[in-house]
Amino acid sequence: MGKRGRKRKRASHAASATDPRRAQRTPSEHGLGWLVALVAAVLAAYSPALEGGFLWDDDAHVTGTELRSLAGLWRIWTDLGATQQYYPLLHSAFWLEHRIWGNAVLGYHLVNVVLHAACAWLLLLGLRRLGVSGGLLAAAIFALHPVHVESVAWISEQKNTLSLLLYLGALLVYLRFDDGRRPRDYLLASGLFLLGLLTKTVVATLPGALLVLLWWRRGRLEGRRDVMPLLPWFALAAAAGLLTAWFERRLLGAAGASFAFTLAERCLLAGRVVWFYAGKLVWPSDLTFIYPRWEVNVPAWPHALYALAAVAALAAAWAVRRRSRAPLAAALFYVGSLFPALGFVNVYPFVFSFVADHFQYLASLGPISAAACGAFVLLQRQEGARRRVFELACVGLVALLSVLTWRQSHDYRDVRTLYERTLARNPGCYLCLNNLAAFSLAAGDTEAAAARYREVLRLKPDSVEALSNLGNLQLKSGRVQQAIESYESALQIAPNNVVARTNLGIAFFTAGRVPEAIAQYEAALRIMPDYQPARRSLELARAAARR
Repeated sequence: MGKRGRKRKRASHAASATDPRRAQRTPSEHGLGWLVALVAAVLAAYSPALEGGFLWDDDAHVTGTELRSLAGLWRIWTDLGATQQYYPLLHSAFWLEHRIWGNAVLGYHLVNVVLHAACAWLLLLGLRRLGVSGGLLAAAIFALHPVHVESVAWISEQKNTLSLLLYLGALLVYLRFDDGRRPRDYLLASGLFLLGLLTKTVVATLPGALLVLLWWRRGRLEGRRDVMPLLPWFALAAAAGLLTAWFERRLLGAAGASFAFTLAERCLLAGRVVWFYAGKLVWPSDLTFIYPRWEVNVPAWPHALYALAAVAALAAAWAVRRRSRAPLAAALFYVGSLFPALGFVNVYPFVFSFVADHFQYLASLGPISAAACGAFVLLQRQEGARRRVFELACVGLVALLSVLTWRQSHDYRDVRTLYERTLARNPGCYLCLNNLAAFSLAAGDTEAAAARYREVLRLKPDSVEALSNLGNLQLKSGRVQQAIESYESALQIAPNNVVARTNLGIAFFTAGRVPEAIAQYEAALRIMPDYQPARRSLELARAAARR
């Protein structure tokens, strides 16, 4: 074959990577058979976690006793404080699951696995509809990448898997609307988008992502055709974002000294966060449940370099947009989808770390799809033995990711294993130290528990929980005055902490200082009138005072 023949052949292979007509000639690539295969592969990779128990805040997501009735389901939708976060569709799903299998953890794990595999399948369908080849490789990488273990093996993160399913469903239907302009497609896509927002607020990034995809397809955006239909979606996204920001700040406590950053510091933080997540996608080593929390100060040259590198990468993608819009589209999708977790908006997990694997669950679709498409183009350009080697490399990559996911899933077998593995990779994780102290107490080792609480206070002197727990341990051991001092230290940091205030009252009562105990119980009830431990303790203290 001459040079011209080889050039024509390569050009045809490259065109097939983004030709919708060519892509639609192989419908078997997105049939139900691939969905079954994806479910089986994900089940095998996540098998170590399937029998795992409830983890950190799973008990706040799995439906509590007070919400298990039909009236409780109504409260999930109408009472902002009924659940840990106002995601009523998510908690309705948990409500339904609890009706089916109660507290049996296997059921929740299986739902998460199936949802994750279904998301990978919808990713394949979406890439095929966009005319992007390499969709099967992208779906396999997404389904089996170890960076997603936290989202799939942790029951609480059903918010990720369910919301992404709705996100991709809305995206697919909207693309169909964009092709045919049928009102019923628009209404269905809007309904799926709204349901996604009611599952997790990160779905609010979808209208921006759609504009990026439409620009990538046509090279331009038209106000009437492209922007106007998405304006209601942007309004819904803004409302959902404001509600979540209020909820995080007011009800979850995402405020105070731990969140006191200037705009410049937040920009520096965002630059490092973007590269951190990209690095974990490329080289998924040392994945852990809670990463070390960085210090962000201005000036900080390492952070500034990350930010400058991010700007430079976007500038480079912009510079080559006339040759290929794909790099800029992938970068905009990735950064835009990560925006809620970049540090510009306060979210409670930032107390422990600025990054978490589950924060990039949705955003990872962009770079994974771009990399898979690039690999497919390179594969189509190979011939003979080189082509077979390249195919084996792709299969080997998916197999390697499966093994890494299987290994990472072992961390999620039970909560103690999770804390111990996290602490091994992040020795400064005071949350793990504090929670592991409870296991020491259960084993009767009060000295080990006290040592862990003191280590927490060394790492984080303002840890109200550690001070309260240390006070509980001291009170139980008969060191009443030390317990009083621990509770008072906790209340100096958080005067409205009703648990610490009630425990201080119990310590005063134990020491025979009944009037002071009554004053603490009354103060706790002024903060939270329905707090039953304080109410019961107050009744006992008043009875003792009368005697």
